[in-house]
Amino acid sequence: MSGLIPYLLFPGSAAEALSFYSTAFGGESRLFTYEQAGRTDGPAEAIAHGMLVDGPVELAGADAAAGESTFEMSGMFFSLLGTADPATLASWFDALAEGGRIIDPLQKRPWGDHDGTLVDRFGVPWLIGHQG
Repeated sequence: MSGLIPYLLFPGSAAEALSFYSTAFGGESRLFTYEQAGRTDGPAEAIAHGMLVDGPVELAGADAAAGESTFEMSGMFFSLLGTADPATLASWFDALAEGGRIIDPLQKRPWGDHDGTLVDRFGVPWLIGHQG
């Protein structure tokens, strides 16, 4: 086990989101439809389970089933502080910002560290940075 792996329920955009994260972070998105999973509580072509694997960041998600709430996040960020070299972290920041909203640009802080915050196009807030 690698640690905490967020599992997000999307409003019908799980395939697009996990593909986006695969492009942003690397790794492979593996997607399984409701039909493949033998589920009838959502559209057959919707994603019943998906995951980003074999890359530096692990995420999982699905399209919300009938009656399930979709992802909402307030008052917190997914933090990628120091999880890769500075150039990689900067490229992740730029990729996630595409189609999203930068809250605070990736920049050097008075205490010497670099960080920035953004909300990606799927509404996921990120804190990305590194020391020195």
